[in-house]
Amino acid sequence: MSGMRAREPGEVFGPRMTLFADMLSVGLATALGCLPMVTAPAALSTACAVLRGAGEGQPATAGRYFAALRRRLRVGDLGAGAVALAGALLVLADLALAGAGLPGAPLFAVVAAGIGAVALVVVLRACARPESLTDWPAAVREAARDAVRDVGGSALVLLAVATAALCAWMLVPLAFLVPGPLALALTAVHVRLTARETFG
Repeated sequence: MSGMRAREPGEVFGPRMTLFADMLSVGLATALGCLPMVTAPAALSTACAVLRGAGEGQPATAGRYFAALRRRLRVGDLGAGAVALAGALLVLADLALAGAGLPGAPLFAVVAAGIGAVALVVVLRACARPESLTDWPAAVREAARDAVRDVGGSALVLLAVATAALCAWMLVPLAFLVPGPLALALTAVHVRLTARETFG
């Protein structure tokens, strides 16, 4: 995203403000795309692809987002969404059981939360990878490697999730906008890792 043009003389808003507005519109479109739940990984992956394209001079608009999402919703994308949803429900059920006062519940809750956090990082990093557009297993494998090789980036992903959750908790209507900043954060973490590997 470093190749954005400079502001022209007399232009009110510069390219960064334009990207911010586009990110919000893509975020709202992503929130709508996530509503069926099983479409959430494909919706977030598409948002990352559209925002990644903004750094290459392609428009990051809601129209382009929906066009890309329509082409994507295949059996593999819905299957990835079903697996992600089942995993999230399993972690929530484990945490609910831990809260019921079972023996060893505190340790079990910590372990379940840790596994859930690692799985969340891998899934979100997979959404940011270009492979997720065509091959979810490859995207997850590469994302797992990224999570181990780039611990700082994984911490940034968790920070982005925590910030998004806090914003949505503080003001519920913001929940419909947070997918945009989250997708931008995931894309930035992936671009950061790619640039580091390219330029050493």
